[in-house]
Amino acid sequence: MKNYEIISKRVLAENVIEYNIYAPNVARHARAGQFIILRTDSDGERVPFTICDYSRENGTVCILVQTVGYTTMKLAQMNVGDALSDFVGPLGNPTDLSEYNSVLLVGGGIGSAVIYPQAKQLKSEGKAVDVVVGARNISLIMYENEFKMNSDNLYLITDDGSNGKKGFVTDYIKELVDGGKHYDAILAVGPLPMMRAVCNLTKEYGIKTIVSMNSLMVDGTGMCGCCRLTVGDKTKYACIDGPEFDGHLVDFDEAISRSRLYKAEEQEHLCSLRG
Repeated sequence: MKNYEIISKRVLAENVIEYNIYAPNVARHARAGQFIILRTDSDGERVPFTICDYSRENGTVCILVQTVGYTTMKLAQMNVGDALSDFVGPLGNPTDLSEYNSVLLVGGGIGSAVIYPQAKQLKSEGKAVDVVVGARNISLIMYENEFKMNSDNLYLITDDGSNGKKGFVTDYIKELVDGGKHYDAILAVGPLPMMRAVCNLTKEYGIKTIVSMNSLMVDGTGMCGCCRLTVGDKTKYACIDGPEFDGHLVDFDEAISRSRLYKAEEQEHLCSLRG
């Protein structure tokens, strides 16, 4: 078996693909909350992806990828048996929820891939764990059965009401807390506007809220400064200081602005690949 070989490839939703990669050295050290950086070929760009599962026994690492840009499209064109050029990790700091006994995990869209290993770990430790998963519609709900097996309660919510409740994840959080649910902490992962909305709400309730910041990144070691963000009026780097931070201290407006810097260039490269 080749290093970084694609062992399995599964479409979970439109433009969302789960890849299992043979990377025994990465799998041996991986922990929930960490990420990898891959290159599809020797001339490819470095792109970070959160580890959504791993097997030390099989030497595999699972990542969930949304096909939205140049590199993710090249990755989608690869098949089982093909090997990536590079697959570096684990990088970043693992999640530490050890001080909390009751946790609410909130995933928006592909963010559900990030909270899945957290659910598995918390459940295995006997902690109380509820999960809220939100998506635009029923076709974008991922890991539903897996979450049911690894949580005390799973709450689904979609923008159009095609699965679970209709609305947004913040609606469900408010309903749960107002209904008497107590959480020591909330871990929210998803699009930046979603995480900002969650943090604005939980700040009113005084609930500790942690977010995973998937910033633009190049080297993943703090050298390039590409993934910098402002947390509590201090400059932090998602790759080495995170990727998880106190959500109530993150400058989301700045992070959202930076995330849009290269949209035009990305679209140009995507059009070139399609053409």
